[in-house]
Amino acid sequence: MNPSNLPAGLGYDKKLCILPFDHRSYFEELLGFKEPLTPDQSAQLTEYKKIVYAGYEQSLTLGIPKEESALLVDDVFGLDILIDAKAKGYNTLQSTEVSGDTHFEFQHGADWKSWIEKVKPTFVKALVRYNVDDHKDLNAESLVGLRELSDYAHANGYKFLIEPLVPASDAQLTSLKGDKHRYDTELRPALTARMITEMQGAKVEPDIWKIEGMFDTDDYALVVKAAKAGGRDNVGVISLGRNETDEVVEVWLKMGAMTPGVIGFAVGRTIFLNALLKYQSKEWTKDQAADEIANRFLHFYNVFNGK
Repeated sequence: MNPSNLPAGLGYDKKLCILPFDHRSYFEELLGFKEPLTPDQSAQLTEYKKIVYAGYEQSLTLGIPKEESALLVDDVFGLDILIDAKAKGYNTLQSTEVSGDTHFEFQHGADWKSWIEKVKPTFVKALVRYNVDDHKDLNAESLVGLRELSDYAHANGYKFLIEPLVPASDAQLTSLKGDKHRYDTELRPALTARMITEMQGAKVEPDIWKIEGMFDTDDYALVVKAAKAGGRDNVGVISLGRNETDEVVEVWLKMGAMTPGVIGFAVGRTIFLNALLKYQSKEWTKDQAADEIANRFLHFYNVFNGK
């Protein structure tokens, strides 16, 4: 079923395990840099991205199928990586948003489409902070750009992945006495489902929803139901890592793998951060850092696949 008001071919229902390293403001903070960056600082950030990319490529030699995996990187420090990965036939995801912003804005302003055309990725990706009960003015601003990106992607043969983070409002946290775990388990699942419905109502139509992980299958099922509502039968859901501990991410991945409609994951800092810190402190070489990244990506791939 595909109602005529939905984009043709909407959805992605194949397995997709993503290594995301599109962080920008986070990488700058990691290295102690501040805007505006010098050319040498930009080169250092690009070098760190290339280490993660080397780890991704090495993971494919360890047993992760190319067709079930993907890399997500920005075009600010990772344009060459995206172009190289595209040429090698990897699934690529290209970021479009301003890093660290309170709402969705295009990284390249009015010129954003030309940057996508430089790469022609498998997916265009947008991260947005969006709590349906908080900052409704910013939510409305975000929906304008997200609708534009959604329409563009579907009109030009790109898949569209959205990463909506649902940060707790002050009132929500206060109601739970500041307990962030209670927020994750008691409030965030329903807020995530409502957010999906609200975005769909604004004609934002991603092929994949990349959501913060859930601690049980019922919560995942609630989100999947919202994602697939109204004839969106092939739309997929994946879980992100949020720089959580291995133990938390493993629970999220295992619960997701048990839920029909959850097709994969996107785990970044939990995989690569320690390796980059070891390289930064000169404890490890680039090759050692890449080895660690490859093996950790394989570990979480195996967790999701019950191996």
